[in-house]
Amino acid sequence: MSQVAAPAHPTGRSPAEFGPPPPAAPRPRRPRGRSVRPLAFCAPFLILFAGMYVAPIVYAALKSLYTVHRSGLGLTAPTEVFDPLGNYTRALRDGAFTSSLGRIALFGLVQVPVMLGLALALALLIDSKSARGRSFFRLSSFMPYATPGVSASLIWSFMYSTQSSPVNRLLEPLGFTVPFFGQKLVLWSVANIVTWSWVGYNMIIIYAALQSIPAEVLEAARMDGASALRIAWSVKIPAVRGALVLTAVFSIIGSAQLYNEPAVLQPVSAGAVSSSFTPLMSAQSAVAAGNYPYAAAQSVILALLVGVVSFCFFRVTHRGESA
Repeated sequence: MSQVAAPAHPTGRSPAEFGPPPPAAPRPRRPRGRSVRPLAFCAPFLILFAGMYVAPIVYAALKSLYTVHRSGLGLTAPTEVFDPLGNYTRALRDGAFTSSLGRIALFGLVQVPVMLGLALALALLIDSKSARGRSFFRLSSFMPYATPGVSASLIWSFMYSTQSSPVNRLLEPLGFTVPFFGQKLVLWSVANIVTWSWVGYNMIIIYAALQSIPAEVLEAARMDGASALRIAWSVKIPAVRGALVLTAVFSIIGSAQLYNEPAVLQPVSAGAVSSSFTPLMSAQSAVAAGNYPYAAAQSVILALLVGVVSFCFFRVTHRGESA
């Protein structure tokens, strides 16, 4: 049986005559200092992030695992006993705390869509080239955000007061007044302050997103005969969907952190704003009573709920993009 000869090299020489292939050149080693330099530049941020953000969260979570015990008439110093579920069970059974959670949930469900709707309308108005007074609307809508929240709450407390409210003075000849500090209306009085303060902030974010829409896309829509309302609904609003999701998440987190406005209104609300009106006010009341572990447990519960709601919101809003 004949063997097949190996193909000849183009030069006419057999492969064996070339000898073994030359060894591969060694790769240059990176100096060890180069891998450490990026960490050295990031060290200040990492240290501050760990000390100012991570450490308080870990400390609060660990502190919530202890319960405060007072013996006798309270003349002796209280002691902390390890009880992992004690504070959490008490918080979930605390009617004042659970009511504050429900109140904040209702606040977010109503106030956040209204605020973002107004911010979107203002951003579209300012972005429209045919609208007049765009500079006025841009400045006037952003000015409330530049006002500190406590100062804004003090101003609105004057507007809400039964003795000095200019709104009620104008309505007195008609025979009725608005109970801004009534049990059924006080939550929406607080929502009005928050909306007035944060519409301009969200408007700036949405307006910046509108500026990134290519001019060719808008011009093509106009050439197709689309009206200004049609362009806003079919082109601009879908283009700023990411900004709307971002502002919605910020607003959800901000609703859970509601504290300044109701705390300022509490002394003049005639009892309508209680010390546990919001979850943060309830935790602050526990701190004032010296029960730091119980306040930490309330804060951990609130943080977990906000994280779950934000995660679910992201999943719902990004469901169509992953398809």
